[in-house]
Amino acid sequence: MISKAESDSTFIKRIITGDETWIYEYDTQSRHQARKTSNEPRPKKPRRFQSKKKAMLTVFMNYNGIVHHEFLPEGQTVNNEYYLGVMRCLREAVRQKRKDLWANNS
Repeated sequence: MISKAESDSTFIKRIITGDETWIYEYDTQSRHQARKTSNEPRPKKPRRFQSKKKAMLTVFMNYNGIVHHEFLPEGQTVNNEYYLGVMRCLREAVRQKRKDLWANNS
């Protein structure tokens, strides 16, 4: 891959990579929200509470930025059928957003 990148200046621009991460919902209580009256002292830091809600985010990107992203639907199991669906959506996103690569079949 290194020799290909050195010999072909467009090689890196054709790479699409992906990653998955769990996204948690947070409830941040600001200083203003934390104070009940003006006589009470200000809290030292805003408090951040992690919710029990979370979602898996799958994102694909290239040198220009995000090509496709998708949240795992609630109750969906990550299996080969799910990934096939994600790959179909990614393929369509590449076809629409990277017409240069699609036309050249790069």
